[in-house]
Amino acid sequence: MNTLTDNSAKTSSTKILVLGGTGGTGRQIVKQALARGHQVTALVRSPEKAGDLNGARLVVGDVSDEKALREAVTGQDAVVSALGTPASPFREVTLLSIATRALVQAMKAEHVSRLVAITGMGAGDSRGHGGFLFDRVIFPLLLKKVYADKDRQEAIVRDSGLDWVLVRPSVLNDKPGRGEVQALTDLSGFHGGSISRQDVATFVLDQLRSDAWLNRAPLITW
Repeated sequence: MNTLTDNSAKTSSTKILVLGGTGGTGRQIVKQALARGHQVTALVRSPEKAGDLNGARLVVGDVSDEKALREAVTGQDAVVSALGTPASPFREVTLLSIATRALVQAMKAEHVSRLVAITGMGAGDSRGHGGFLFDRVIFPLLLKKVYADKDRQEAIVRDSGLDWVLVRPSVLNDKPGRGEVQALTDLSGFHGGSISRQDVATFVLDQLRSDAWLNRAPLITW
């Protein structure tokens, strides 16, 4: 069981770039990072959707555009990727891997080494541990193509040479955080679970300065 850092506690400032900051988990990451006293930059495609990211510096651009990424990455201490993509039962999904490949190149060019990337339960060797409904119905019918791209995304991160952590949340919800999570790499006996976006955000931000999960891919759940 991992006890999470109080996200209202002020710490010395870290400069953080957040990708996917207008999503549900991304918004929690931005909010908590600012509460910790960090300097936050968010790369967003639509500034209209980022109107409530008060306190964050916005860079407008596409996450697959290496030029925009380099502008956003310049001067950062770390990057958090909370990129997501809708369920896609029919069309191929490539956004996550394309954006991550461009991000890795931008980080190397700008000499930024710390990357914490959120993927999900079902990526890599966590596949088959989501419980009956997730594994037998939701995953094959709605998420197979999304997770094929998450697998490609994880492979790019693993091969990047960066100081990375891959975070695989179980099924996300919007409940209040509990302040504790299970972080697992041994999934024997684990078959499904859920976790709040608030606790995911806290765990992710804790990894910016901790090497506890460096170059590993914990599944986090309640």
